[in-house]
Amino acid sequence: MKDVFDGLREKLQDQEWPAVYFFKFVCPNNNETVAKVVAHFNVESEIEYHNSRTGKYVSVSVKELMLDVDSIIDIYQKVATIKGVIAL
Repeated sequence: MKDVFDGLREKLQDQEWPAVYFFKFVCPNNNETVAKVVAHFNVESEIEYHNSRTGKYVSVSVKELMLDVDSIIDIYQKVATIKGVIAL
């Protein structure tokens, strides 16, 4: 069975690691959900928040130094278990 992250893995495997990687997620604008997303990143990460026009959603953009492709996939898999979160 093909993993949903195989395409991403193929695109990233040719890059040199460690490197800074940019994550972006959209989630319901409530403190609990946002905190669950942010909990997967280090305190040194550069994190930005942008509310949607209506304020119902918030985008969470994160720049973090990642060691390898598997570390990136691991974060995506963990965040995917949070209800209402979309990875971009």
